[in-house]
Amino acid sequence: MSEELRKYLEEKGMGHTRGAAYHPQTQGKIERFHRTMKNVILLNHYYLPQELEAELARFIEYYNYHRVHESLGNVTPADVYFGRRKKILSEREAIKRKTLASRRRLNLGALASV
Repeated sequence: MSEELRKYLEEKGMGHTRGAAYHPQTQGKIERFHRTMKNVILLNHYYLPQELEAELARFIEYYNYHRVHESLGNVTPADVYFGRRKKILSEREAIKRKTLASRRRLNLGALASV
């Protein structure tokens, strides 16, 4: 690792770990990100480097802030990073409970009128 990278990571309070090359179980998340990005980015032709850079920036914005990830409980990476995951999941659970209770009342009312 370069001295510059080591200093940067130290300043950010981060550590450096290495994963096994060509080992999907270790590199799975980044490999999946790259595959998803390539599948989206390669659909278009880019005639200038700035066009490709702008499209990459749009994809990363979408991937991190708008696209929910099943492995994260169907929240975005930004929700997890900013600590919103627990609140979102508890709000969804409350909505689910209310919906089920409402359906139960409606179904019981329909059965009573038969």
